[in-house]
Amino acid sequence: MRKKILLSLLLIIPLLASAQYRGKPKYKRSNSFSSSRNKIRKEYVFAIGAANFLGELGGANRIGTNFVRDLEFSMTRPSAAIGIRYKFAKRFAVKGGFYYQLVSGADRLTKEPYRNNRNLSFRSHIFEVSAQAEFYLTKEQQGHRYKIKNAKGMKNYDYQAYLFVGIGGFYFNPQAMYKGHYVNLQPLSTEGQGLPGGKKKYSRISICIPYGIGAKYNLNKDWAIGLEIGVRKTFTDYIDDVSSVYYDNAALRAAKGDMAADLADPSLLNYPAELGGNATGAVQSATGEQRGDPKDKDAYMFINITASYKIPYKRRTRSKF
Repeated sequence: MRKKILLSLLLIIPLLASAQYRGKPKYKRSNSFSSSRNKIRKEYVFAIGAANFLGELGGANRIGTNFVRDLEFSMTRPSAAIGIRYKFAKRFAVKGGFYYQLVSGADRLTKEPYRNNRNLSFRSHIFEVSAQAEFYLTKEQQGHRYKIKNAKGMKNYDYQAYLFVGIGGFYFNPQAMYKGHYVNLQPLSTEGQGLPGGKKKYSRISICIPYGIGAKYNLNKDWAIGLEIGVRKTFTDYIDDVSSVYYDNAALRAAKGDMAADLADPSLLNYPAELGGNATGAVQSATGEQRGDPKDKDAYMFINITASYKIPYKRRTRSKF
């Protein structure tokens, strides 16, 4: 009985294959994964745009947060990236890249009384390496420009939208302007880091979680342009060198010098009486008084214009060995 079934299958399968071949259209609309000739999975990615900081310094006319509503547009600075993308399915890809952002903030730009009186400012160059997974909301299609089924002719290359999330590491170095030039803040221990009674020094290397949304449009079979909006959730509160409380300014001056003391507390001393100032409107920042908020970690974001070049698939014609 089994031999008869097996023999029947051996006879039927070739007939089905032959029928399928005869019924196959001569021209078939294809995408980048349905034809080895058009198989393009790797892309070089280039990007340039604008970056911004979300943290304690500067921001909206309210208490500082790491949320987008605290964005200060006048502190927008350059952003750039380079990377490679590997698309392993119609809707999924992975991307690795090197990112650069310059971020900055200044309390003088906010009207929130406490932040404005604090009068701190900074800038930091951020160098990031990250890997991201991308999920495409639409499939990339290659077919006739006018979507005519089975038609042969000019190709149509559609747009794609995608979401992404990943993990990365970055280096940052907060700086502040002092007497006409920028100085590194971390060695100055502005919150008493490394000094008696202070916290330990913070690392200028940290981890981030990249996430965001993007879209790209294929100009032709080789090049695509797009737009990407990315946010970086970080695990440090010191991108702006501000996190906890004021250290004893006299002790800081004795240990680190006038520059450290001046940059640690450049307060304007102009709190009005209803906000805690004295009758003349002046108040000095006290040791242990809140300087930042360690519960809200810093974040940064960017909007980049992207260009990607598809690396053509090459069929192997002979043995590697």
